Formats: sequence, C-alpha cells, structure tokens
Amino acid sequence: MPIWIKLLMSSFFTAILAEIVFFAVIDPQLLYLFGKPVSWSPIVIYSGGFFMFWALTALTAALVALMLKPAEEVNREPELRARHAR
Repeated sequence: MPIWIKLLMSSFFTAILAEIVFFAVIDPQLLYLFGKPVSWSPIVIYSGGFFMFWALTALTAALVALMLKPAEEVNREPELRARHAR
C-alpha cells in the first residue's frame, strides 16, 4: 500500500476524532467568522470543519513522513527526478 494512502487514512481517523471533540464543545450555530455570526446550516459547518481537520492532520502526517526519511534519500530525490525526466 502506498505511503500516501496510509497517511490519508490515519489523518482521516484523526480528523474524525477532532471533529467529535470540537463539536461536542462548540455549537456550530454560535460560531463567528470575521466578527459576524455564521449563517450556514450546521451540516455545512460540520462538513467544512471535518475537511479542515482532515487537511491539517494530513499535512502534519506528510511532514512527519518527510522528516523520517534519511538525509541521503531526500538529497538523492532531485537527481532521480532528473534521470526520469530524460
């Protein structure tokens, strides 16, 4: 299984937990955006919140995966891409 699928799946489950915890404490109809009350339906707010949490946790997982690579492998990648382009 490719690493990006593993990252997206782990961040998906983390986003589910974040969504549950966040909206257990915060009422979506009491949210403010730029100083004005949000007038969207709760399902839109829940969906937007989920995708925001998913994007943030996916970015975090991708950065951790990048930092786990050895320096030699990271430094070799531009050279390998240049060979494949030829």
